Order: sequence, then structure tokens, then C-alpha cells
Amino acid sequence: MQYRNLGRTGVRVSTLALGAMNFGQIGRTTQDDATAIVDAALEAGINFIDTADMYSQGESEEMVGKALRSGPAGRRDDIVLATKAYLPMGDERNHRGSSRRWLITELENSLRRLDVDHVDLYQMHRWDPTTSDEETLSALTDLQRAGKIRYLGSSTFPAYRIVQAQWAAREHHLSRYVTEQPGYSILQRGIETHVLPVTEQYGLGVLVWSPLASGWLSGAIREGRAVTTNRSAMMPQRFDTATAANRAKMDAVEQLARVAADAGLTMIQLALAFVTAHPAVTSAIIGPRTLAHLHSQLDAADIALSADVLDAIDAIVAPGVDLAADEKFDAPPALLDPSLRRR
Repeated sequence: MQYRNLGRTGVRVSTLALGAMNFGQIGRTTQDDATAIVDAALEAGINFIDTADMYSQGESEEMVGKALRSGPAGRRDDIVLATKAYLPMGDERNHRGSSRRWLITELENSLRRLDVDHVDLYQMHRWDPTTSDEETLSALTDLQRAGKIRYLGSSTFPAYRIVQAQWAAREHHLSRYVTEQPGYSILQRGIETHVLPVTEQYGLGVLVWSPLASGWLSGAIREGRAVTTNRSAMMPQRFDTATAANRAKMDAVEQLARVAADAGLTMIQLALAFVTAHPAVTSAIIGPRTLAHLHSQLDAADIALSADVLDAIDAIVAPGVDLAADEKFDAPPALLDPSLRRR
């Protein structure tokens, strides 16, 4: 396992991070499964665990907490533990967002579910167009000073919002985000255009999610095979090969499979090694549902792709290109909701 600096914090984290989104109802992963995955990941050298309040409505956090407690005494101190807030936690209108009112309440809920007294990284799961950066950062700064969080991070922020938040922190003398968590894979390379240059400029750690493109790069999805991944059941529109975007993804996957085979690699190894090869990326977040999934991904931990392989990937999916642009989560709200661009 390799380790890199988490931005400019001085904290060293593994280049593969364990994502816990599949723990619980979303991935149909039991507590025993989750504990076994956590144990195996830590044994392999992973020292970063990422979850969120809304993953199975808190169940993931509870499972992570129980898995950490089941191990040797003091193990919590060896783990960089991250969670997130912002997305809805129920139907109540104020149980979401990035307001001071909600973040203070929800961090306490997360600490209770995780059964810890602090988290190392508290991330805003999305940027909140209804709440000022000063409001959010002032609440997070107070929570940091209270010792309940060590560092602040953002997730899936567009580049201009990353810059705006950095400016607001400096303008109001508040703590700043030190990490960004964007989606990134061979099939979705749009962050190379604006987000990654910005994170490099500000010295942010970058923790990329969905490096296997929701299973498209797992090796299980190939031309002529039925698509039966867990994600395909949850989001069938993303796997309908009758659409132009998904047809483009399938064509790319077939070409990438040949590149991987010629290099003596699995598709998973190719996909994970690709994202961690970028100098702006700190860690790739893997989200196994089973021990078998975990071990297939751990095999990529120490692989470095040659320039020839990276050039071959660039020839299939050009740098900065998203093959499915409509799957991005960082678009300004007015592009998605007509009522916000009409008077």
C-alpha cells in the first residue's frame, strides 16, 4: 500500500480509501460483512474510511462504528475517519443543507452513530446554493475549535465554488476546506479541466469517488452480457445501452479491456491505477460490498501504469471528457430546474 499527504495537512493516507456507502441497505451488506471488510482493509494497509450520514439513512455510520469497536483497542486512533452531511435525512425540511442549525445537530447525530468523540474529516456532501459560505464555514470552524472535527472538506463542488469557499474562508478569517471529493474515472474525466487544476492551486487533498464508474470498469460489464450489477438495479437508466451516452461507455469499455489485457492487468487494476496516477489525486475511494470485491480492488494498490498505457487510455477517452455529462452532480441548479432561470 502506498501513502500520500492529504493536501497540506501533514496527514498521510493510503492511496486506496475504504468507502462505506454500500454498508447497510444500499448494498445489502450485513454488519458481519462490514466488519470483515473493515478488518481486511485495515490489515492490507488502508487507513482512511469514508462514510456519510445519508448512506442508508445513518446505517452505514453505525456499521462503521461497530466494526471499529470490534477490533483491537486503540484502533480508532490509527484511522483517518471521514463522514459527510448536507443531503436529506428524512422529510423534515430543515433536516438537510449546510446551515449552522443543521450541521451542529447532524454532526452530533453522526458522532453518536459512529460512537466516537470526533471525526477527522467532515465534508459537505454537495455545495448548498441556499446557504452562504460564511454561514457554513463559521459553523464548521466552531465545531473544529470544539474538537469535534479535525479538518473540513467539500465534495462534488464545481471549480468556481471551491475557489469561492477558499476566498470566503480567508475573507472572514475562518477555517478552510482542505480536501475535495469529486467523482473521477476513465469514463468521467471532466474534473481534469477545471477542478483538479484548482485543487492543485490551493493545495487540497483529492479523494475521488466512483473510480470504477458505478461498475462499468469492474470487468463485469461487457458487450453481449446482461448487466446485473447492484448499481444497474438502483439506476437502470445509467446502464441502458440504447442511449447514446451508455453506448459510448460500452464502446470505450471494450477498447479499455484490450488495453488492460495487453498490459497484463484486470479492468479494476487499470481503472484504479489510472485515477491514482494523476498528480492531483490523493486517494481513490473503493466501495466493496463483499470481501471478494475488496480483494479484487486491493490488487491495484501498488500498480503504476506505464506512459504507453496512459497514452492508450487517452486515445480512447480524451483528457477532460465526460462520456456521460448528464451524470455530473456539480451543475448549477438553474441548469437543472427551469424555474430558477425564468422570471
